[in-house]
Amino acid sequence: MPATLILTQSDVRALADMAMVVAAVERAFRAHGEGRARMPSKVYLSLPEHAGDFRAMPAFLDGAAGVKWVNSHPQNPRRYNLPSVMGLYVLSDPATALPLAILDGTLLTALRTGAAAAVASRALAREDARSLGFVGAGVQSHTMLAAHRVTHPHVTDIVCADVRPDAAAALAEAAGGRVGTVAEAAACDIVCTSTPGGEPVVEASWLRPGAHVNAMGADAEGKQELATEALLRARVFIDDHDQASHSGEINVAFHEGRLRSGDLAGTLGAVLAGATPGRRSADEITLFDSTGLAIQDVALASALYERARERGVGQAIALFE
Repeated sequence: MPATLILTQSDVRALADMAMVVAAVERAFRAHGEGRARMPSKVYLSLPEHAGDFRAMPAFLDGAAGVKWVNSHPQNPRRYNLPSVMGLYVLSDPATALPLAILDGTLLTALRTGAAAAVASRALAREDARSLGFVGAGVQSHTMLAAHRVTHPHVTDIVCADVRPDAAAALAEAAGGRVGTVAEAAACDIVCTSTPGGEPVVEASWLRPGAHVNAMGADAEGKQELATEALLRARVFIDDHDQASHSGEINVAFHEGRLRSGDLAGTLGAVLAGATPGRRSADEITLFDSTGLAIQDVALASALYERARERGVGQAIALFE
């Protein structure tokens, strides 16, 4: 019986470079827009008694199949000194169902999410964008920074804002940027929001004409990072309608009836596939509502597996007798 390759978080970190991650994620979005991917709806297992939930995310893309089992437990750092998000990915051979690899899904999730923001910025932001603002300076902001260094190497002004001054300072140091207020970060050409709270922190009036916003933080019903008026000012693109309307940045505006399906510009995948126009003018505000797609995970997991085999990384284990 062929063995299964085990890839730890250290293995994933050693194998992944952000250029490869961006390429894999962009390939996944384009396949989604072209209708070449299979992605059942994300399954949620809510655990309110533990202040968290699990999500199961299966997908098939370009001859690779897999599923991610990932959690969201915001109280973990305070209660147990554990990360809020942990994930495990199982990559399978779709022909035989053999599990090809079991790999860390925590870093994989952070990497592909950061890459998704940069792919959206490359597709929707102005070509002359020179400033990049971060609202929220946690772990996710660092992968978004690394990904934008691949897609937007000419950005010169980086503004970092967070309720925790030490986090904002750490990101600013890593970015070669500066610490600023939320309003200052939101006034940049490209704005990336990744906050854990459920209440809006970005006012519509802070966004400048021509801005592009990556709304990455909303991941549950009732959560939003931007005031609804900001969504109404923007041309809104989503990754997946069902996920975004259920738990993405648009979910509150949808439930309140202030935003409807017909108001959305389309999916990022459709833009990359050439089926939907992206930015139409220098002054319009564009916004990408990211909920995270299973096809991003399988695309990156497959790329990591192939690179691991080439480099002899990981531990092969016979799971079945």
